[in-house]
Amino acid sequence: MKQIFPLLLLIVYSFQLKAEDTTFFKADHPYIQYTGRTDISQPDAPRFWQPGVYIRIKFKGRYCNIIIDDEVRYGKEHNYLAIQVDNLPVKRLQTTGAHNIINAADDLSNSEHILTICKNTEAAIGYLKFIGVQCSAILPLPAKPSRKIEFIGNSITCGTGSDQSVVPCEKGVWYDQHNAWMSYGPTTARALKAQWHLSSVSGIGLTRSCCDMNITMPQVFDKIDMRTAELNWDFKRYQPDVVTVCLGQNDGKQDSVIYCKAYLQFIDTLRKEYPKATIICLSSPMADADLTAVMQRYLKAIVTTAHDKNVYRYFFSKRYHHGCGDHPDLEEHKQIAAELTAYIGKIKKWQRS
Repeated sequence: MKQIFPLLLLIVYSFQLKAEDTTFFKADHPYIQYTGRTDISQPDAPRFWQPGVYIRIKFKGRYCNIIIDDEVRYGKEHNYLAIQVDNLPVKRLQTTGAHNIINAADDLSNSEHILTICKNTEAAIGYLKFIGVQCSAILPLPAKPSRKIEFIGNSITCGTGSDQSVVPCEKGVWYDQHNAWMSYGPTTARALKAQWHLSSVSGIGLTRSCCDMNITMPQVFDKIDMRTAELNWDFKRYQPDVVTVCLGQNDGKQDSVIYCKAYLQFIDTLRKEYPKATIICLSSPMADADLTAVMQRYLKAIVTTAHDKNVYRYFFSKRYHHGCGDHPDLEEHKQIAAELTAYIGKIKKWQRS
């Protein structure tokens, strides 16, 4: 039965292609761009877990469908996606099953368009597997931006609890308000005309994590799936110009010697993998006054002790906590991004869009 099912899928795809006068382009087509930690062991069916992984396709025609598989972790979890065509409003939608044919664009002008698909939910919700795209034609995209940023963090960086536009807080399941696309990292990167990676997991810490998690960031930083610590990531595939580290919220107030030593060791890890990157240690934008004071004291000592002229610290101007579970909401992510965009632009001398 396992051998028959993929054949049935192809028959369904072929029927739709003929009915819509389109062509099916497989996921390994050279014109399709992927950005983010992606498992390419099967090039025609790449898988990705991390929030914010995005795919770009330039196509010609009035409409476009995407074919994407969802792991459906635990038999019930369904990932959210952000889909944008050109500069039109972003669609936020959820998969409905293991195999999904999604109308990404319809009733457009019969011309060239750029489609962006972004994973809005984090690794704990399972992987997405991109199968391909249905459209009249796909075309070469411009080269990716030369600037690259990696945002390391916890649920804040994932965009957890930020989007209450459809499901309000305390309703639905815990990830219904996820929106990685509109979180501060991608918003900052777009403003600075840069690529982005989100190396983030809800609940994770540097020395200890919350919610009975048995992993910390240093243990999973080299993985493609950072929640279950699976599949090694090849750091040569993405060398960021800037790395921001937004950890500490889940570590909380603790022994300063233990925390600062672990943080310095993590900076050493980053420097080993990214010898030329600018590293920016961030305070937690959702921390209360007590934790903020502690984190600022820690980070001042850490950056001074690092003796690395390319390691900086930045403290956010206020607390952002009006989303679900005291997380920043979408408007606050914009404000966080505005602060970070200005700071990165200043130290890197990068012009903003």
